[in-house]
Amino acid sequence: MSFQLYPKFFLERIFVRSSVSAPTYELRDSWGRTAHDLRISLTDRCNLRCSYCMPPEGLSWLPTEETLTNDEVNRLVKIAVELLGINKIRFTGGEPLLRKNLDAIIAFAHGLETVDGTAPDLALTTNALSLDKHAHALAAAGLNRVNISLDSIEPQTYAHIAHRDRLADVFRGIDVALDAGLTPVKLNAVALRGANEDGLNDLLLFALRRGLQLRIIEQMPLGPRETWSRSNMVPEEEILEIFSQKFELTPAQHGPHSPARLWNVAGSADHPAGQVGIIASVTHPFCGTCDRTRLTADGQMRTCLFGNVETDLRTPLRAGTTDDEIAALWRDAMALKKPGHGIDDPSFVQPQRYMSEIGG
Repeated sequence: MSFQLYPKFFLERIFVRSSVSAPTYELRDSWGRTAHDLRISLTDRCNLRCSYCMPPEGLSWLPTEETLTNDEVNRLVKIAVELLGINKIRFTGGEPLLRKNLDAIIAFAHGLETVDGTAPDLALTTNALSLDKHAHALAAAGLNRVNISLDSIEPQTYAHIAHRDRLADVFRGIDVALDAGLTPVKLNAVALRGANEDGLNDLLLFALRRGLQLRIIEQMPLGPRETWSRSNMVPEEEILEIFSQKFELTPAQHGPHSPARLWNVAGSADHPAGQVGIIASVTHPFCGTCDRTRLTADGQMRTCLFGNVETDLRTPLRAGTTDDEIAALWRDAMALKKPGHGIDDPSFVQPQRYMSEIGG
């Protein structure tokens, strides 16, 4: 859905309405869901080549002029928080630590006030390769916590999946994130059949011993098409079977909008008690409670990670459109959000963009 393609009468209807009425402070869809969580990609570039995310040779990165500037990012974040009721923001990529002046973007977002009168909750998803150099500055700017991608603690397996031998850098990043107070530090691991499923217990043991929260993610159809099939993915039930070989698990409560189903892990002589989460987007989708809206690095709004429909906010942003008018475009596009991602539907079409181009 493009700004240029809106009929003139439709734009006039939106703009007149937004200029004479107060903001609704909500991004509500026709199924009764309201988005309070913004996922914003700061770059499509990445310094890893994870097999479930992109081809080993990488992708053609967005030209700089097509990427939102820092001022444009800040303006859209301000609109989201002050006019649309967003109270949680996660900065993603690609790899967001590659974005210049990231601490300034974080500081700007931290200085905003939500409709509840508080600063928005700010998180970052990162591969942590350079997190040791940035963690303290980001914490000082107002970042609350980090999620770190770590698919294996075995060096050869990590290098096989990421196509880079950088595990030692990730470990340093974890240490500095803990020291900087970016807690809880969560680890995100994609379960990949034939690659890392036999090391999931070691990964959980590592997390428990370090006081980290592990999240295992079912592989999703967001990378090269030949790398994913429903029949070959590792589902939640199998992940639980693997963990039950070594750990005692009991169901735990989780938030109404949490993508992860949580399990308490009983302590033992080998490790302290803790929790582990499984994000089963494929076998147990949580679409009915989804409260997210998304912005890509080139300023396209997406209502669903798995969707193929985008609404161009960059073009009106650069054309001098007012904040209220952009908020109205955002609200109207969000109203068209589908009830679910439809992966099980025979008509499902894998998104044209890879995960790194959308934002995690």
